[in-house]
Amino acid sequence: MMSTVVLVRHGETDWNLAGRLQGQEDTELNETGIRQAKLCGAFLARESWDVILTSPFKRARKTADIIGQEVKIAPLMEVSDLRERDFGEASGLTHQEMALRFPDGRITGQEERLILARRAMGVLEYILRDYSGKKLVVVSHGGVINSILATLSRGEIGSGKTTLKNACLSRLVHDHGSWIIDTYNFTEHLHPAAK
Repeated sequence: MMSTVVLVRHGETDWNLAGRLQGQEDTELNETGIRQAKLCGAFLARESWDVILTSPFKRARKTADIIGQEVKIAPLMEVSDLRERDFGEASGLTHQEMALRFPDGRITGQEERLILARRAMGVLEYILRDYSGKKLVVVSHGGVINSILATLSRGEIGSGKTTLKNACLSRLVHDHGSWIIDTYNFTEHLHPAAK
């Protein structure tokens, strides 16, 4: 039985715009982020979906709410393990500020990649257990989605290699006992006028 998951990174926030690392701060979508979420929803509405799972953080929840209106799914299910990585003392800093403050790359209080990967992959296990054979929209964060992509691709893409754009889509298919990455970091739906 085939299961399909489309991973959606939340729309843009002011912190994204400023290049600030967003961890577990509960920031809101900005106007661009709201527009991106609507474009995601319109694109995803071309197919039918069974369930929407979302991180509880406002930027993801609002993205999921908007998508849900477009694809006609309510209510949404909040899943705590979809929350963004805890970046510890690096949260809120730009990349330049991080380089100055943590020149050795060791960041106090940051969630270990292995722990993040275990948490993120646990969501896929939960999906297979409770939603086998279904089509799900899963709204989360760059760190979580990249962790899943890195695990499934054995480090070919994802964490440390892929910069996920706001409101990008990454489609996974589970068939014959394993997850396959169908597409990742897909953003064509955000530029409909370009077609």
